[in-house]
Amino acid sequence: MSELLIKNKEVVVPGQILAKGMDFLPAGGTFREDDKIIALHLGLVSVNGRLIKLIPLSGVYIPKRDDIIIGKVTDMNFNGWFVEIGCAYEAMLSVREATEFIERGADLAHYYDFGDNISAQILKVTRNKMIDLSMKGPGLRKLIGGKIINVTPSKVPRIIGKEGSMINLIKEKTGCRITVGQNGRVWLQGTNAENELIATEAIMKIEEESHTDGLTDEIQKFLDKRIKK
Repeated sequence: MSELLIKNKEVVVPGQILAKGMDFLPAGGTFREDDKIIALHLGLVSVNGRLIKLIPLSGVYIPKRDDIIIGKVTDMNFNGWFVEIGCAYEAMLSVREATEFIERGADLAHYYDFGDNISAQILKVTRNKMIDLSMKGPGLRKLIGGKIINVTPSKVPRIIGKEGSMINLIKEKTGCRITVGQNGRVWLQGTNAENELIATEAIMKIEEESHTDGLTDEIQKFLDKRIKK
């Protein structure tokens, strides 16, 4: 008889037995040994029918209170909006935490519609993985135009720099408006496509070379060279 030994979206460790029996099939991040399915690495379990796979935690955003994130509106009800923020759980932005006063019964799509990108702050993360958002704060708003690039969430502190030194350098050199989300999404908007491209290249360079010393000086040289062309 087959048995599932874990819950969907549970964090597991390498070598942990996830299921017994032949009714379940191993997918990414898991393997079969005899009649057992075993985790290859630390990760978040995803159970889809008979398939069991792992989402590596190293590349997955783990939401924390007070994080500034960039999310996309995916649905809404009379209480507010559901927002995808790049983790296993959806977040909720309630009407009372929107940037402006919204009258009872108003059409919520008039404020934030399906597919809209927003910058918001995490108010709380409950034990049941319910994530509440707020847009009441400086810089929190609907992001209109521009572009969004994705980076590894763990590299975000390096992209921002000490007291914002790195990201401010990119803003000053390119003239771009930039918002960095702790969930590994960066929104930027420039006065022209060329400046947006240079800012994007700089951010991707920081992500690739985040382990190196003297990176701020290296990025400044890179920006000076690209902008002079």
